Amino acid sequence: MIKLTALYRKPADPELFDKHYYDIHIPLIKKTPGLRRIEITKITGAPIGESKYHLMAEMYYDSMEMMNAGNASPEGKAAARDLMSFAADVVTLFFGEVEG
Repeated sequence: MIKLTALYRKPADPELFDKHYYDIHIPLIKKTPGLRRIEITKITGAPIGESKYHLMAEMYYDSMEMMNAGNASPEGKAAARDLMSFAADVVTLFFGEVEG
């Protein structure tokens, strides 16, 4: 299984960010072919002090091929365009193989 992770630093306007994220972006992501599930974590702190992060989204696919096909689909491209329109300056994306 492959997990694509989106890690978001705190945006300038968290309320405006959350509105767009939950009302527009997540519905687009959920249309991506091959997506098995998505987990969203609202980051509320760090072991020592305040976290510089706001949200983490973890999107699961059966394989690298499924993730790549989903991202290359019209739905995946629409989600990517949307992401760059509102979060390009606060998001880091990475993927890895889930073990266990």
